[in-house]
Amino acid sequence: MMEKMEKGDNVEDLQGDSSCCPKQPRSVSGEQGLTQLAEGSFKHLRMASQTVLEELMKRGRSKCPKCQASRMFYCYTCFSLLEGISEERVPRVKLPLKVDIIKHSCETDGKSTAVHACILAPDDVTMYTYPCFPEYDKNEKVLLVFPGPDSVTLDDLEKEMTEDDKKDRGEKPRNYVTPRVDSQSSDPSPQAVKKMKLAGDKGEHCTPVPSLPPKAPAGSEKRYPEGPFHRVVFIDSTWNQTNKMSMDERLKALQCVKLQAWESQFWRHQKGTPRTFLSTVEAIYYFFVEYHGLLQEGPYSGQYDNLLFFFTFMHGLVNNAKAHKHALLQA
Repeated sequence: MMEKMEKGDNVEDLQGDSSCCPKQPRSVSGEQGLTQLAEGSFKHLRMASQTVLEELMKRGRSKCPKCQASRMFYCYTCFSLLEGISEERVPRVKLPLKVDIIKHSCETDGKSTAVHACILAPDDVTMYTYPCFPEYDKNEKVLLVFPGPDSVTLDDLEKEMTEDDKKDRGEKPRNYVTPRVDSQSSDPSPQAVKKMKLAGDKGEHCTPVPSLPPKAPAGSEKRYPEGPFHRVVFIDSTWNQTNKMSMDERLKALQCVKLQAWESQFWRHQKGTPRTFLSTVEAIYYFFVEYHGLLQEGPYSGQYDNLLFFFTFMHGLVNNAKAHKHALLQA
């Protein structure tokens, strides 16, 4: 299988990632079985069949139906499946909150696991390239996953809610910070786009990815879903870049949250950083696992496991390639 890859397409280069936000160490206390993921085992996950990915490996690279670029598993530019791949064979994940991923402009699309979330949860995930992302509606309750000095855990936020808040999930927790904006829409409407900061001093045009949704009919008003929060933001960049991006005025106004000390299984882990520095799709997955355990009804039963559909398969490819290389060296 490995010989079919083109030059530069070794397993580790198929799709990579810059780290998302590193998470501060904290004792892990997730659902039974989930903690095993931090030990490198994916067998407990309730994952869709990955037969289609195995077939793609045997077939080799093919063209994206939209941009005609040569890709292996999916098009990381168009966030689309490749020619001949039925959508029914790739899982769709429904998330309880909208997700915005803000990617640093210097990061390479093909090296980002954030693309996994865009493809697997297209109805709920939007990616923007920094500094082009919208300001947030002052009435929308938005969280930023970032371990800053004022960050709190989801458990902390849940405890801060009064009993009345817990009965009426539409109320803000006591330490929630609202964004300082005047937009009247949670999704980036044309009016919100006008408020986007332009790239650089030349005022370059900013286009979110994917493209903006159609304008709502006249007279309609955005109704936010019931729940303590409506949207969560993730930064997709290296750690040094993340620090700078988090100081953006549009992000400084948001409540920061940090995750538990989940251990990353990412194959491109940054040297010199703790294993608790997660890749972007890992951070998104673990956020929703924690969110479900605290703020959703019913036990966690794998609702978001398919967010790791591509990640776990590629993790296996990399490990197999490393084992094969090691065996050759020992021969």
